[in-house]
Amino acid sequence: MAPKLSNDRALRIVQAAREEFSRRGFAGARVDQIARRAGVNKQLLFYYYHSKRGLFQAVLTESASELENALAGLALPAGGPLERLRLTLQAQFEFLARHPQVVALLAQGTRSVGGVAFAPAINRLVVLLAEGQGLGQVRDDLDPHLAAAQALILMVGYLNMEAVVAASARPLGADEPALRERWREAAVELVVGGVSAR
Repeated sequence: MAPKLSNDRALRIVQAAREEFSRRGFAGARVDQIARRAGVNKQLLFYYYHSKRGLFQAVLTESASELENALAGLALPAGGPLERLRLTLQAQFEFLARHPQVVALLAQGTRSVGGVAFAPAINRLVVLLAEGQGLGQVRDDLDPHLAAAQALILMVGYLNMEAVVAASARPLGADEPALRERWREAAVELVVGGVSAR
């Protein structure tokens, strides 16, 4: 069982590991480098997390918890599920844009350990989509789990490849919003428009 992250050493290990994994990927990350950055010995790291894979899972779990806390703190209006979906997607994108290390982890996490840690964020969207189906606002032929996962992939994909997208985008006019803001709005509209029953 991993230590509680209120433990200062455990926190330092997870923070150092997040940086190492996001920069070098799971395969390229070195446990001795993580221990050195955290100011602990390698044995303590293995005592807490048992393996490199266990440490990676702890990093993913902590990152997912931060995303879930950000989404849980949203003041969602009492309106319909599509409007709440829109606001949740915008908040999810903003969180990911502010946390590039989480984006890097997500971009590689499913290959190495699995995205189970991010299930609560996906499930939050699933609930809104299923509620919308119950009210006739979301298409009945839609798989809410697949649509929620696709929304997350769309955001992570853009943020992970933002430089490539920016290089191929037309130049912005002085009065136009930044490319990232335009992408956020386009991604949210793509998801909401794609699931809408109208």
